[in-house]
Parts: sequence; structure tokens; C-alpha cells
Amino acid sequence: MQITASTVSLTVDDVTASSAFLTAHLGYEERMAADGFASLGRFDAAADIVLLRRGTEVLPADQRDRHADGLILAFTLEGGIAEEEARLRAEGVEITMPLREEPWGERLFQVTDPNGVVLQFVEWVAGGAGGADAAGAEEGGA
Repeated sequence: MQITASTVSLTVDDVTASSAFLTAHLGYEERMAADGFASLGRFDAAADIVLLRRGTEVLPADQRDRHADGLILAFTLEGGIAEEEARLRAEGVEITMPLREEPWGERLFQVTDPNGVVLQFVEWVAGGAGGADAAGAEEGGA
């Protein structure tokens, strides 16, 4: 098997609101859209995101009423995490978990999109217990 890309598909109540949030604040571009559907991408290593309106008939019946809940969409950054938190805050994005550093070397903060999808931003600190090894594993190095 050769995987050429990764896409996260999220079922949300308001596709337009999540699409607008991701394009305005995280640099995603809307590549395709239709009623109750949007496909977003970036020109870096970030996963593409597909947004589907909850209840849409393109989903199997047992999946139509599910909501993207209990999920954290995490993005690993290479430096500048404090600046990114400050930028998002200045743009009016509510920081739902302020920047902090875990004992294993992970610096992180979270925001939540208009549909309740939690977006987490992570930076690995050299010398932490998780440091370079964890960052390499997260980037596909393990």
C-alpha cells in the first residue's frame, strides 16, 4: 500500500461556518464545495479536510446523525507556536486551552471552531522526554 495523502472527514452542523474558520485563520483553501459539502486543503504537509453536513444522504444511514465530537485535530508546528497563539488571539479566535508545556516536551494550545471541533497546535521542545523522538514519530519518522 502506498498512501499519497491524508484527509480527515468531519461531520458538522454548519459546513459554511467551519470552512470559513479554517480558511480565515488556518490558511486552508476551499478546493471543492456543494450544498452540505466542502473540501479544504493547504500546500504543505497538513491533512486535507472534508466537511459534511450532518444528516446528508451521501453518508451511510448509521453515520448521518453523528457529529465530529470527542476528536482533537492536531497540527504539529515547527517553531513559532507562541506567535501562532498570539496571531489567532489577535484575529479574535477564542483560545480554549492556553499555551502550556508538558513535562515530556510538548508545547500546545487549543482553539475550537464554530461547530465545536477542537484544533490543537503542537510544538516539540528539544530535550523533553518526548522531544525529537516523539516529533519524528508524529511526522511519520517511526
